Amino acid sequence: MTYDPARVGTAVVAYQGAPAAFSHQALRELFPQARPLPCPTFDEALSAIKDGRADFGVIPIENTLAGRVADIHQLLPGANLYIVGEYFLRIRHQLLAPRGATLAGLKTVHSHQMALAQCRKFWLEHHLTPVVHDDTAGAARDVAAWGDPSVAAIASSLAADVYGLDTVAANIEDAEHNTTRFIILSRERDDPAPGVPAITTFVFRVRNVPAALYKAMGGFATNGINMTKLESYQINGSFTATQFYADIEGHPDDRSVRLAFEELAFFSTDVKILGSYPAHPFRKREGGV
Repeated sequence: MTYDPARVGTAVVAYQGAPAAFSHQALRELFPQARPLPCPTFDEALSAIKDGRADFGVIPIENTLAGRVADIHQLLPGANLYIVGEYFLRIRHQLLAPRGATLAGLKTVHSHQMALAQCRKFWLEHHLTPVVHDDTAGAARDVAAWGDPSVAAIASSLAADVYGLDTVAANIEDAEHNTTRFIILSRERDDPAPGVPAITTFVFRVRNVPAALYKAMGGFATNGINMTKLESYQINGSFTATQFYADIEGHPDDRSVRLAFEELAFFSTDVKILGSYPAHPFRKREGGV
């Protein structure tokens, strides 16, 4: 199925987490008519797309406060899926607790590790003990089931409605710019039309020679390609096997990008394009493409 938010209709879209997770919220904003498919892990969400149970997936990849989302960079290269779009969601965290609970009576707060990291100042200030859950909505669901007025969850306002919890404190994230970038995944590559501002995501490993990374990146500089992200991470449990993840502005068919990739390939052992897709309007508001 071709990716187009205006024409997706009732497609099945996978996400990681329980109903009312922030991924679910992003999915609802992107695909109001889609059928959500909640999955307990990122691995299972990707598998649902690969085996055809889902047409697309909406997966968080990075956050302005907590950085990259764990596991995704490791899972994407071997998933045999393509990034066909991106979406930026402003994250507003709510402190949720059973009906009648008060902030003064709370002792512990449950949530996903990313949400806890994004609200660290709040739970430290109020002397709450953080407890890590698989996802924010799952934490809210469990807190509702326990009914303990000393136990709270950090989750979305959607979670408060779905699980019948009170909002004890609203918008408790550490910074107003708290935003999560999501990627839309598909089994089929679906590049943007010519002339549409594009982002291209790829992974690569450099050759084991001096200054290989510097030389591999040189082609992007000399050809005027803006690299918006470059990250490294270890693979196969080795301290010497490093893979790089990168985002650039432009499409592989652009002459300048093609020349940059030719130079990258010369100094790399493996280059894999994970997708080329339209740049979200959020980038332009932030001064990008």
